[in-house]
Amino acid sequence: MQKDKQEEYFRDWKRREETAEKMLPLIGRLYRNHGVVTTVYGRGLVHKSVIDILKVHRFARQILENELSVHDTSPVLNLLSRLDLAPARIDIGKLTVRWQAQENGVALEDFVRRELSAINTGRDSLLSQPQDVVLYGFGRIGRLIARILLQKTGGGDKLRLRAAVVRKGSADDLEKRGSLLRRDSVHGPFQGTITIDEEENAIIANGNLIRIIYADAPEDVDYTQYGIDNALLIDNTGKWRDRKGLGRHLRAKGVDRVVLTAPGKEDIPNIVFGVNSDLIAGEERLFSAASCTTNAIVPVLKTVSDRFGIVNGHVETCHSYTNDQNLIDNYHKNPRRGRGAPLNMVITETGAAKAVAKAVPELAGKLTGNAIRVPTPNVSLAILNLTLERETSVAELNGHLRDISLDSPLQNQIDYTNSPEVVSSDFVGSRHAGVVDSLATIVQGNRCVLYVWYDNEFGYSCQVVRLMQRMAGLELPAFPR
Repeated sequence: MQKDKQEEYFRDWKRREETAEKMLPLIGRLYRNHGVVTTVYGRGLVHKSVIDILKVHRFARQILENELSVHDTSPVLNLLSRLDLAPARIDIGKLTVRWQAQENGVALEDFVRRELSAINTGRDSLLSQPQDVVLYGFGRIGRLIARILLQKTGGGDKLRLRAAVVRKGSADDLEKRGSLLRRDSVHGPFQGTITIDEEENAIIANGNLIRIIYADAPEDVDYTQYGIDNALLIDNTGKWRDRKGLGRHLRAKGVDRVVLTAPGKEDIPNIVFGVNSDLIAGEERLFSAASCTTNAIVPVLKTVSDRFGIVNGHVETCHSYTNDQNLIDNYHKNPRRGRGAPLNMVITETGAAKAVAKAVPELAGKLTGNAIRVPTPNVSLAILNLTLERETSVAELNGHLRDISLDSPLQNQIDYTNSPEVVSSDFVGSRHAGVVDSLATIVQGNRCVLYVWYDNEFGYSCQVVRLMQRMAGLELPAFPR
């Protein structure tokens, strides 16, 4: 009997593995030929391995509290491949569960055609031509944005990374830049191939020519001489944060709009994508993507405020150390940050609590905040200690956040975990702005404490790219609706 059980499990694994293998080319063709991004409860399937696809389905089981197998979703994917679809994000997990839950017995093919009728209109492109993108700076955030953009190139009619602007560091600068893009101590190796074109002073990544341009000032570059025009420029240096300084980029030929990957000053719109994205409109040409912490906490605070009301609260972040700190004790202009980052917990300030009001005005003056830099290289934790306008319970509060993470306009910003074993390294590579750790939630009357994990590098970079896609007109419609 025990041997029969072993064989049963192994046979089931092989069947699921075979089914996932057959799904791979369909996922790829839908993406390259139609611009269709397939997901399972928000988890992307594009550029994933067989094991990744099986793990995504396993994740759905945690959330749905019942099994969702590739045997269930594969027929839906096969039907998608036979339709003539326009660009969209299609969640085959949600489609499958919705079809299984119907009571009128509609055939799967009829159901899928009905649900996707709005985009079963023929192949199309959201843009008449690719949107040029320039990275000003090529550090931690710049290189991660580059990785994400290269993953999303698809059929080539989307955001196209054309150049990165840096100060030349050495004679072998180009090789070193390529090596840093190829290898990352936190996020692992680049998924693809990278070569160097010395004649063009460029990095060739997955067939994309990324020119490395050397300059000391934003206005010194003429991008048009490289065939770059109407570019969306991402300043990830953080050096210029006010309108006058950041506006220097607009004096360079070939730049149309600018996004700052740091909190903007004065009246520069600070965008937390998914919350106040409506500010991306009109004639404004300068935008800020706020900070990683602001992006992590604002979506959660917004949804809690909408449902329960917030009287006041305190935000404390345990933030991984950053390049602004010293490896060992040395002079630093700011208090405490001169002490060795890998050796100490360092109390410092954060502007995230005040920045919340720029995205959620009703919370102005209600929050305080502070930060502790801790000896980890990536992934941070925000602790939200809130007084609500009414009493609630752990079950109600967690249930609301779980529902928001599964199916809402904030699905890509808020993730949710109910594992009792997760630690910070488990969230490296998370594409969400923040992940609610439901088993750590505390509620007493109208007071609650929420714990929100966030990959302060990659998750934030994903938010920046979402902002860029909206600005370029590349935001895909999501199905099922």
